[in-house]
Amino acid sequence: MIMLIFKAIVSGVLIAIISEVARRSPGFGALIASLPLISIFAIIWIWFETKDKYKIADHSEATFWLVIPSLPMFLLIPFLLRLNWNFWVVLIFSILVTFVLYLLTIKILALANFKI
Repeated sequence: MIMLIFKAIVSGVLIAIISEVARRSPGFGALIASLPLISIFAIIWIWFETKDKYKIADHSEATFWLVIPSLPMFLLIPFLLRLNWNFWVVLIFSILVTFVLYLLTIKILALANFKI
């Protein structure tokens, strides 16, 4: 239970730092957000909790493949916002597109016998 609370606090602090930095400097905030810090923390936590290098390897590989369908969202959001779409509509639409891309990616990976 203590580890769960620790993980939640670290993750929350990281999000708070990114949002504060991005408010002052969108580019620098984006740089911090683009770092794979959450993945690194997850890998460290998996190691401390399981010491299972194969779980870490599987997690890292799955993360790689699942980052790819999330990338178009970061182009879709600015494109639609610059067309004066409503912020909330853009956010919801981008999430839905990303969800569909995740499903497609998982289907394609399954055809290649790669299980997420």
